[in-house]
Amino acid sequence: MNKLIMGNEAIALGALVSNVNLAAGYPGTPSSEIIEYIAKYKNENAYVEWSVNEKAAVEVAAGMSIAGGRTIVTMKQVGMNVASDPVMCLSYVGVKGGMVIVVADDPGPISSQTEQDTRTFAKYSKLPCFDPSTPYEAFLMVQEAFELSEKYSTPVLLRPTTRVDHAYESFEFPNLDVLKNFKNEIAFEKDSSRWVIFPKLTYQNKKKIFDRNENILPLEFSKNKLNFIEKLDTTKNDFQIVDTKNICKSKIGFVCGGISYLYLKEAILSLCEENFGNEKFLKVLQNVQLLKIGTPFPFPKNLAKTFLEQNENVIVFEELDPFIENELLLICGREKINCNVKGKLDSTVIEAGELSSEIIKNILVNEFNNLSELTRTKLQCSSNAKNLEKPNLPIRPPVLCAGCPHRASFYAVKKACKGEKTVFCGDIGCYTLGNAKPLDMCDTCLCMGADITMAQGFYWAQKDCKCFSFIGDSTFFASGITGVVNAVYNGANVTICVLDNSTTAMTGHQPHPGTGRTMMGDIVDSVKIEKVLESIGVNPIVTVNPFDLEKSIEVVKQCSSQKGVSAIIFKSPCIAISSKVGIPLGRAKVVNTQKCVACKKCITELGCPALSLDFLQTSDLSKKQEVVIDSSLCTGCGLCQKVCPVCAIE
Repeated sequence: MNKLIMGNEAIALGALVSNVNLAAGYPGTPSSEIIEYIAKYKNENAYVEWSVNEKAAVEVAAGMSIAGGRTIVTMKQVGMNVASDPVMCLSYVGVKGGMVIVVADDPGPISSQTEQDTRTFAKYSKLPCFDPSTPYEAFLMVQEAFELSEKYSTPVLLRPTTRVDHAYESFEFPNLDVLKNFKNEIAFEKDSSRWVIFPKLTYQNKKKIFDRNENILPLEFSKNKLNFIEKLDTTKNDFQIVDTKNICKSKIGFVCGGISYLYLKEAILSLCEENFGNEKFLKVLQNVQLLKIGTPFPFPKNLAKTFLEQNENVIVFEELDPFIENELLLICGREKINCNVKGKLDSTVIEAGELSSEIIKNILVNEFNNLSELTRTKLQCSSNAKNLEKPNLPIRPPVLCAGCPHRASFYAVKKACKGEKTVFCGDIGCYTLGNAKPLDMCDTCLCMGADITMAQGFYWAQKDCKCFSFIGDSTFFASGITGVVNAVYNGANVTICVLDNSTTAMTGHQPHPGTGRTMMGDIVDSVKIEKVLESIGVNPIVTVNPFDLEKSIEVVKQCSSQKGVSAIIFKSPCIAISSKVGIPLGRAKVVNTQKCVACKKCITELGCPALSLDFLQTSDLSKKQEVVIDSSLCTGCGLCQKVCPVCAIE
C-alpha cells in the first residue's frame, strides 16, 4: 500500500529493510527524525541510541560493524566536524559489516552555523558518497550503500539535504513484518593486523583505497542506475532516460545532483508550457539532455566524459560547493574536451544559499536567449524576477518561547552584572536566542561547547573582565565537559552557566544522559551535572530555579565574585515539556489597566512574545497606549510580574 513518506522516514526504512543491527546518532536538524523512525519501526534485535555526540556515535557503530553487524550513523553537516576523527581513521581501517553514515547538509543555511558540503568531505576522507534527490531515491540509496560498504569494506556516506530530509513522497511502504525475527550472526574475529591502525597498515590500505576510488568505482558508477542521462521528449513534455549510445550533439546540456535535479526538471517543463508554439525554442529543446549525478564521489568519469563530448555548453546546477563543476572541468582538461562548463565559478549560478525552480528558470531564460537560434525570438518567462512585484516578507526573527526559563536565566545574569565589565559566550541551541534584543546576552557563538573554552580565552586577554559561558544540558554532555576540565586545570576565572531545561529542545526534545531515559525506552540513572562538575573540581556549584529572580541574581553575584571556575545550574524544564515532567503551567497573567503606567519596562527588558502594546479607547474617545498580555501565549511564569515597577501585572 502506498503511503506519503517523509525523507528521513524513507532513510530509516531503507536501513531497516537492509537489516540494520545498530543505529546511533546525535540530534541535529535536518537529520533528527531518522533515529526516531528507526526506533519506531525496528525489530527486537536492533539497537538504537542517541549518543552523547557524533564522535561517540561513529565509534559505537564502528565496534558493531567491525564485529560484522550493519550500522547506520546520523548527524547534520556540522556534526561531521565532531565525528571526523574516527571517520578519517575508519576510511583507512575499514569495516566488515555495512556502515552507512548519513550526513544531512543544510543549504541556506536554514538551521546551521555553516553551509559546508559533505561531498567535499567525502573526497577528503576518501569515502564513497551517495546524493539522493527524492525520499524514494534515498530509500533505495541506503540499501545500495550497505551493499557497497560490505563489498569494499568501507563506510559509505549518504548526503541528503534539508529539502530531501523534510520532503514527502508517495511510495509503497515496505513490509517490515518479515524482518521481525531476522537476526544476524555477529561475532568479532580478532585480527590485529587488520583492525589496529598502525602506520604500515595505513600505507598498505591507502594504495587499495586509491585504486578503488580512481579506477574501480568510477567505472562501476558510470554504469550505475543512480547516474544517468535524460533527454527531453517535447511530444510528451517529460524526460526519458537514454542510453549513452543514443545521446546526440547539442548546443547546451545540464548537469545536476540532489534536489537541484527536481528543480531543474520543473523549470524546463514550466518553460515549455509557457512557450508552447515557439517552434524555434522547441527545436532547440529536442536535443536538450540532462546528466544526473547520484554518486558524486567517486565521480562517474566515463559517463560524464561521454556527456561533455556531446555538448558545446554545459550548465551545472548544484547547491553548496561547485563540486560537480570542478569534476567536469577536471575531465575537460584531462581529456582535452572542448566544452564550456558554467556554474558557480563564473557566477552563472548563485554561489550561496538554496536553489529553487524559480531561480533556475530565470537562469535558463538568459542562457536560452543567448543561443543563436533564438536571438530574434525571445522566450517568455512569467516568473522572471525582474517583472515580479513581490511584497516584502514580514520580519519574523527567532525568539525564545513565552515562559522559556532561559529568558529568566539571562535576565538574572544581566541584572546581577549591571555596571560590570563582562563578556558573555553563547552556544548552539535555544540559548543562542539570548543574543536578541532586549536581552542582548550572547557576545559570541562559535560551535557546540566552545562557550566554555572561549570564555577562558577572554579571561586570559582581559583579567579584569567577568567572563560567563552559557551552555545547555544536552550540549554540556555533548561537548562541554572537556572545556570545564581545561578551565580547572589551567586555573581560569570563569563562571559557567548551565541552562538545564531537561531536554534537547531545539532539535525536537530528544533525551540525553541527564534525562534518565534512553532511546530504547529504558529508565536509567541520570548523569548529574552537579556531580560531574564537582568531580572535575569546580567550586562553587549552585543550582537555582531561574524564575526565582531575586535568588538567581544573588547566586550570580556570589559565583562571579569567586576566583577560579564557578558554575550556576539554572534548572527549570523547557516550557514545551513541563506538563510531561509533572510541572503544570501557571495561570495566564493579565494587566491591571488601572495600575499600568505604560512604562513598557516588561516589554523592553524581557522581550517575551506574550507581551505587546495596544491602543485602548478611553471614555473621552481618545486613545491610550497600554500593555496587553496574549492569554493564548502566556504560560504564567510570572517573570514579568517581578519586573513591573508598579505591580500592574496580576
